[in-house]
Amino acid sequence: MKLIFKLLLLIFLGLGAIDGYHCKVVQFIFGDSLSDVGNNRYLSRSLANANLPWYGIDFANGLPNGRFTNGRTVADIIGDKTGLPRPPAFLDPSLSEDVILENGVNFASGGGGILNETGGYFIQRLSLYKQIELFQGVQELIKSKIGNQEAEKFFQEGRYVVALGSNDFINNYLTGVYSDSWKYNDQSFVDYLMETLDSQLKMLHRMGARQLMVFGLGPMGCIPLQRVLSTTGDCQQKTNKLAISFNQAATTLLNSLSSKLANASFKFGDAYDVVNDVITNPEKYGFKNSDSPCCSFGRIRPALTCLPASTLCKDRSKYVFWDEYHPTDSANELIANELIKKFGFLRADGTNNAPSPAPAEEPSSD
Repeated sequence: MKLIFKLLLLIFLGLGAIDGYHCKVVQFIFGDSLSDVGNNRYLSRSLANANLPWYGIDFANGLPNGRFTNGRTVADIIGDKTGLPRPPAFLDPSLSEDVILENGVNFASGGGGILNETGGYFIQRLSLYKQIELFQGVQELIKSKIGNQEAEKFFQEGRYVVALGSNDFINNYLTGVYSDSWKYNDQSFVDYLMETLDSQLKMLHRMGARQLMVFGLGPMGCIPLQRVLSTTGDCQQKTNKLAISFNQAATTLLNSLSSKLANASFKFGDAYDVVNDVITNPEKYGFKNSDSPCCSFGRIRPALTCLPASTLCKDRSKYVFWDEYHPTDSANELIANELIKKFGFLRADGTNNAPSPAPAEEPSSD
């Protein structure tokens, strides 16, 4: 009788702990440098790294934290405004099962792409397939912690973000370095990306993803790097047309998956038009500069990263771009607000009340 009582007590206590877990709604983020919150800083040989001043200057204590911007990412801001915790980087040494259950996980990696071959010259980066493989490992950890049934609920109640694609063009197809550059034309390369993404999103669905958003591409031909590499300093329209083709194809793909997959709410977050308008008419949105980076190395361009010896613009809130590739915190907030408005995002508690102030610090991993 004593043994039976102990077993019943253990079961009771275990179930009590499990109940607290599956009620928490968290995010799982898959992406590239636009969403990376520190994974690449733990990839010691990666050439895609933001662990340098002045990255992070407007975030928390102002020190580099792995984000490729001066402040928050779009995913940070959407999560804050919808009442979701900020998920820590998967490679953060403090990550544990308890942290995952409280905050989710961010797998995003600077230089990563939908395709495994993308960004190879960065030496180390996590492609989307690799990120999904790591997520599979996380699932096994959580199952061993709270059991299969509660783990299934936990992952099905989570929110999923997939935000990659620009590297597949800028650091693959358009470089002339990879075989993809001559193996495909513009349309067949977009088709190749869609076939790959289709397979990846179906994998995530099989692993529990039910509420998922894929972020679209902005006018990537207008990033400072593309402008400075052109002869005129204007946006490269070929690159922009590729972004539009990607967005159109991905919209069709997400609509199809959402109708075919069980209980799936898969959405495509397209902010191309508003970002293009910001770049074309910056003053309309309170910006003064939309064609050059706030953090630059004088007249030496392109300096592919913001460096400790770089000079900063006088007012970071007036610049659309932080470095040659990435938007500023102010531009990211505008993009996030546009997506929230377009899709009528509710807070995690199901209300659409005004969001609480965004936390300045990262969530505690204690």
